[in-house]
Amino acid sequence: MKTSEIRELSTPELLERIDEEKAKMVRMKLNHTVSPLDNPMQIRHLRKTIAKMMTEKRRRELNKED
Repeated sequence: MKTSEIRELSTPELLERIDEEKAKMVRMKLNHTVSPLDNPMQIRHLRKTIAKMMTEKRRRELNKED
């Protein structure tokens, strides 16, 4: 997911997506432990996407305080 797409989400949608992506990452890691994924780089990509979302969430929190 691109940063521009993340910025377009409303705050409740962003929080919901973060929860969904975290759950997806847990499932993906578990599946990878049991039987290796075809492309293990998917885990890294998902982790970076979650980090982008968390960064946007924090940016909004800081702007709200001003």
